[in-house]
Amino acid sequence: MNDDLSKRRLGRGLAALIGEMDQPLPVDSAPRSVNPDRLVPIEHVSRNLKNPRRNFDESELQDLASSIRQHGIVQPVVVRPTGGDRYEIIAGERRWRAAQLAGLIEIPIIVRDVDDRTALELAIVENVQRSDLNPLEEAMGYDQLIAEHGYTQNDLGEIIGKSRSHVANSLRLLKLPEPVREMLSVGSLSAGHARALITTSDPVTLARTVVAKGMSVRDAERLAQNDIKAQSEPASVSKAEQKDSDTLALERTLSDSLGLEVKINHKSGGGHVRINYRTLEQLEEICRLLERR
Repeated sequence: MNDDLSKRRLGRGLAALIGEMDQPLPVDSAPRSVNPDRLVPIEHVSRNLKNPRRNFDESELQDLASSIRQHGIVQPVVVRPTGGDRYEIIAGERRWRAAQLAGLIEIPIIVRDVDDRTALELAIVENVQRSDLNPLEEAMGYDQLIAEHGYTQNDLGEIIGKSRSHVANSLRLLKLPEPVREMLSVGSLSAGHARALITTSDPVTLARTVVAKGMSVRDAERLAQNDIKAQSEPASVSKAEQKDSDTLALERTLSDSLGLEVKINHKSGGGHVRINYRTLEQLEEICRLLERR
């Protein structure tokens, strides 16, 4: 069985497991690797240090803690055993944190006996499907799966139910300077704003301008286009040689579609398209797309 086929099957298996992950299974129908619901001491459950979600809004946690004090934890925390009577969270860290604030002594859990890779995949899929990750956390989760487990962008797209271009565009956010990534993390910038700034000469300054002026994504794209145009065209270039707005828009469309930087040099009678890639995997993706066409 080749790797692509096995990973496609894994993706379908993960989708099925995610679909049932928050549903308690009856004891008589549970597979051997699944334990029924149980209550355990909250101190026996610990967070997964590789959980892609890093930011938890304090006011939202306090609101959830108040709800838990009144109604308890409606949805069990999904965990995996780590030895003895200890468990590590796969999904539900927010509920676990709020339960601690609420003063709970025990919490309900669903146990899934999975390895490190599957635990990471489940955590990413669960958070993406619930839109619990900010764009930077999502990109870092994808990057972690690629770096640690050799997934391609196509593999990830199938597993999480997103397009390959969605994965590629998410990963492009990791190219941004740290100050811009911080704005993205706290929600000052949207993913659309941030993507528009990736190939500019000074993303930090432009990002601060976007935030200060409350620009829309379209405004940020125009700002970025003007900056890129200024980079690529010396003042001495004649007006006839400058790129028109249609060419710049086409460059942006192709860049977003491929998740790679695309440059178009169009002149009367011909021209050329340049696609910049950084890894062999990206080159293989380009080749596959061209071959399919």
